[in-house]
Amino acid sequence: MSTINWFPGHMQKARKEIAAVMPQMDVVIEVIDARLPFSSENPLVPGLRGVKPLIKLLNKADLADPEVTALWVTHIERESGVRALPVVGTDPAHIRQLPEVCRSMLSNPDRDMRAMIMGIPNAGKSTVINTLVGRPIAKTGNEAGVTRAQQKIRMGKGVFLTDTPGFLWPKLDPPSCGYRLAITGALKDSAFDYGDVALYAAEYLLEAYPAGLKARYRLDTLPDTDLGLLEAVGVKRGFRVKGGGVDIQRAAALLVNELRAGLLGRVSLETPEMTAREVAAAQAAAEEKARHKAERARMRKLRARKNRR
Repeated sequence: MSTINWFPGHMQKARKEIAAVMPQMDVVIEVIDARLPFSSENPLVPGLRGVKPLIKLLNKADLADPEVTALWVTHIERESGVRALPVVGTDPAHIRQLPEVCRSMLSNPDRDMRAMIMGIPNAGKSTVINTLVGRPIAKTGNEAGVTRAQQKIRMGKGVFLTDTPGFLWPKLDPPSCGYRLAITGALKDSAFDYGDVALYAAEYLLEAYPAGLKARYRLDTLPDTDLGLLEAVGVKRGFRVKGGGVDIQRAAALLVNELRAGLLGRVSLETPEMTAREVAAAQAAAEEKARHKAERARMRKLRARKNRR
């Protein structure tokens, strides 16, 4: 599995600006994607917020598997000072409860409150803000990197909200995180190859959501492989190239875009147990790499000593 990364210069600037104003905040709101709560949470946030109360909004909950979302809520709220709320960013009934939830986490809920809202690109942060204030105040778009600068929003009743640009982190690790972020549109499409990402998605869907694939693409039986699934989708949709072969790239783009749009049903791309295994494997691989590096350094020193004799 190759590594997918996307960290343009404005994201580094955003991180520094957030760190500068964080001491003024009372509570932090992090918008994450309910379909991939682990991959879409920013690992830099804990260091930025310190011990400030944190509300994680599992946005786009209407696209995620509700049973898996419930597992994530329980998992997230094991951390002290953290609340997890599954929401749909366009639904006022979901979003307008947010100020009261913020106040409930403060030791003095009656005073003016300063909240910062954060989130990776395309998690739906701007949509949440617009729903919260009841008017289009934040620019939205179904692509990564729409918000580029901080803005302060007076919401009334002593609530002040600071919006921040969506930013990622320099290295997406474990590598599977990058693939899942690419599937949901958190990365610019130019940062990855649709074919690779679609193969990753196909392999996962064959195992986790076979019924959704059968229903969407009218397949009586499913292929055994990820490439076989893309070929079957291409045949069903008439994606042909000269000579009669299947246009795999068109099939790949279709699968990814229809998954993003929720046309395969309510799909979650990760579970707490799954990501725990991935983190453990990544840590073991990093430790093994460090051991090899240390051993190579030791051997170089031994050779250098021999050469000096």
